[in-house]
Amino acid sequence: MTRKASSFAIAGLTMLGTMAETAAGGRAVECYEPVNRAAVYDTVYEDVMVSPGGQIVDYDPPIYGTRESVEQIAPPRVTYEVVPAITRTVYHTVKVDDGGYAWEWRVIHGRKVLCKVWRKARYARVAETVVVEPERTRRVVIPAEYESVAREVLVRPEQRRVIEVPPSYQRVARRVLVREGSSDWRRVHIPRHCRY
Repeated sequence: MTRKASSFAIAGLTMLGTMAETAAGGRAVECYEPVNRAAVYDTVYEDVMVSPGGQIVDYDPPIYGTRESVEQIAPPRVTYEVVPAITRTVYHTVKVDDGGYAWEWRVIHGRKVLCKVWRKARYARVAETVVVEPERTRRVVIPAEYESVAREVLVRPEQRRVIEVPPSYQRVARRVLVREGSSDWRRVHIPRHCRY
């Protein structure tokens, strides 16, 4: 049995005896009053984890640009074409009638007579087309064809960076019990009632 418990037991027996005497009209020998001690608390400070930390992935998308280049869109090739003949118009004089004597009807002084007449030779200007250069086939070389083409190219690939985030803490206050509250009995002296 602990000292505290035995003290309570003695006090209880004493109180019973005192009550019995008082009830019986006797004089109190000892008197006790209850004493309550409040619990004692203190404030302590400690670091509490607010965030456990972790990793953050920082992502930069790829960057594209445009690059222009000259590309061949058609190879060189050979074809043939017909060159028409070259002609020229030439004029020259030709005899169309030799002339000479001929008979023809004439009216002279109201009389219709048949006359023998002399006719000169007749000439005419005739146009003639002559070939200066005959028709021919010509070989034609067509050079290659080129064109400027714009293409999308990758300037910088995507980038990923992993950033380590440390855990974060916060200092918080917490009340802790230093001493528990208790109840006890204290002996008191009351003149003319309790002898001390």
